[in-house]
Amino acid sequence: MKNSKPQFDSYYGKPVLKAPVWSPLDIGGYLFLGGLAGASSVLAAGAELTARPGLARAGKVAALGAISASAAALVHDLGKPTRFVNMLRVVKPTSPMSIGSWLLAGYGPAAGVAAATAVTGLFPGIGRAATIGAGLLGPAVASYTAVLISDTATPAWHGGYREMPFVFVGSAATAAAGLGMLAADPAEAGPARRAGLFGAALETVAMHQMRSRLGLVAETHHQGKAGKLLKAAEALTIGGAAVGALLGRRSRLAAAVGGAALLAGSACTRLGIFHAGVQSAEDPKYTVEPQRA
Repeated sequence: MKNSKPQFDSYYGKPVLKAPVWSPLDIGGYLFLGGLAGASSVLAAGAELTARPGLARAGKVAALGAISASAAALVHDLGKPTRFVNMLRVVKPTSPMSIGSWLLAGYGPAAGVAAATAVTGLFPGIGRAATIGAGLLGPAVASYTAVLISDTATPAWHGGYREMPFVFVGSAATAAAGLGMLAADPAEAGPARRAGLFGAALETVAMHQMRSRLGLVAETHHQGKAGKLLKAAEALTIGGAAVGALLGRRSRLAAAVGGAALLAGSACTRLGIFHAGVQSAEDPKYTVEPQRA
């Protein structure tokens, strides 16, 4: 008698894990915009130190706008602004959310001062110090959300905890690079084009490594909404980086096209990873089968 194929169910037909109830637009936007902000501050600091005022100004303004929108998306998903404020009542080193909240509380004002002084031209010394400060905090802002979602029981997120920060840093770099290519003169945007190539390579390699280690759970990267978004992300990211590197210096139009593709690719990456996590929590086999193996 042949063995029947095992059925992956839980009591009363409910999933083993409770799927995240976060809004895809709120939390997906929070993940994307935080990465854009942090990497833009790094790019702006580099441009400031190498006398590229147009690229520096674009990065500072983008960082402030992105972190403000990211915080707004988080507060909207929390439901009440006081819930975010309450997270600042204590410092809990073992909690990524607690550390992330304090990180945002320090980074936001620095990004704000950097952008305000760049736009107004006032207090350049203070603005330069704020720019460097935001740049130093930028990598943590760009990557801490990877730790945040990996510190859950959601199979597609927790299973990729080693590679997720590298995926997020690569995605953040491509987003900031894309915005820099869109906003700055091509003559100043060399660092943005190089950041696009670096980010695309890092994200692609880290994603491949994560899928190899996820095993069965990697199916969620190729199915449903997650599959469509991540497939689009790969094409947009690699294509945007290539167009920017090959044609972006000589053509303003090519730089804009490559930059827009990189921004869109980064957004698709964050949303795709979000949906992959939801899909992995909804199907019991992604919890049961890895444990059996």
